[in-house]
Amino acid sequence: MQKNIKNVSETEQELEIILSTEEFGTEYNQELEEAKRSIQIKGFRKGHAPASLIKKLAGPSIEATIAEKMASKYFGEVAEAENIKPASRAQIINFTFEPEQLTLLLSYEIHPEFELKDFSDYSFTKARYTVTDKDVEHEIDMILKSRGTLISVDEAALSTDTVIGDVYKLDEAGEPIEAEKTENRHFSLEYLPEENPFHKALIGKKAGDSVDIENDRKDASAEPSRYRVAISEIKRLILPELTDDLVKEITGQRFESVADFTADVHIQIEQHFLLKSEEDLLESISAKLIDDNPVPAPKSIVASFAKMLVENAKRQMGGRLPKGFDEEQFNLSMNPNAIRHAQWLLICQKIAELNNLEVSDDDIKAYAEKEADKHGTTNAEDLLNTYMSSEFRDYITDTILKDKIYNIIKSAVTIAEEETPIPAHKG
Repeated sequence: MQKNIKNVSETEQELEIILSTEEFGTEYNQELEEAKRSIQIKGFRKGHAPASLIKKLAGPSIEATIAEKMASKYFGEVAEAENIKPASRAQIINFTFEPEQLTLLLSYEIHPEFELKDFSDYSFTKARYTVTDKDVEHEIDMILKSRGTLISVDEAALSTDTVIGDVYKLDEAGEPIEAEKTENRHFSLEYLPEENPFHKALIGKKAGDSVDIENDRKDASAEPSRYRVAISEIKRLILPELTDDLVKEITGQRFESVADFTADVHIQIEQHFLLKSEEDLLESISAKLIDDNPVPAPKSIVASFAKMLVENAKRQMGGRLPKGFDEEQFNLSMNPNAIRHAQWLLICQKIAELNNLEVSDDDIKAYAEKEADKHGTTNAEDLLNTYMSSEFRDYITDTILKDKIYNIIKSAVTIAEEETPIPAHKG
């Protein structure tokens, strides 16, 4: 076998493989014999047509089959011998059969070679969220909202109320345009941004009031839109009293007292924001390493991440993109993010390679024990059997390896913690 490797780019190569008859002849003859047995030619008994006639009729098909087989057989050998790290399956872009010789030309993508910049002097800030009694109370209120009662009140609207009224668009003279009237429009003030002109104008108003509102201009050259809201009703959500009986009902008997339920809510908030803090830190770390190591990413890896991002978006939209959605443009918009995902993968692989990181059976066992202890409802041995199965092993191995890579990075950089309040959120 002769081989010639050509670098097309930092992530693409072409490989020419030249084989002698001794290297492909056996497989060729087997394919020829199979064709003789299966092809029926008029004037000959099946299986007795001369080889020259079979070659004339089925030769191109046989040659294509042999080219595929030889490419699959020898590419792996060459890749191992030359320490090639393929990022995609090798594709045949051309092949030729000559007397006593088969020449294959293959194209494939490779993992690029690059030097990883030293990151030991990097520094990052990690949020240390502080959970207060007010945060717990707010979270419990969000839970109770599904059991609240919406009542009409004869009071000024609060920032958490719903204002109901007829909305008129006003003409230049400030008179309502009857044709552009919307009846019984509901304004849920809690979910309107504080800077929204309707939010600002309706707070403090009562049923029977009429309020003129000038909507902010999105285009500086355009005339502002003006509206009038004739308020007919203010509705307020009244939450039920949190009692031991309600706690039992809400939690399906998991907790029997308000105190136990409140303590669990506190723990759940802490765990959520511990995870968020860690995720935000890792996001900052990955962004810094990607920016400082702009690795050329193979197209096949980028395409794989782009597909994953699109599928994730579809799931968030109920399984499919909205009707009339420009999916092609949406796919293109995902490309920059997909490139960064691909670059981060390559950087992680480089860190694993430089530190000789591997995942052993003992690592998987330790991970199963930790997960079983964390959840408290799963037997560690059962979990280990699941993780070691062919269906889950690759995923778990990848998860453990990522943890090892992150630990290598975090042990090398400086991380300062910063007291951070729980961000306000609306249910």
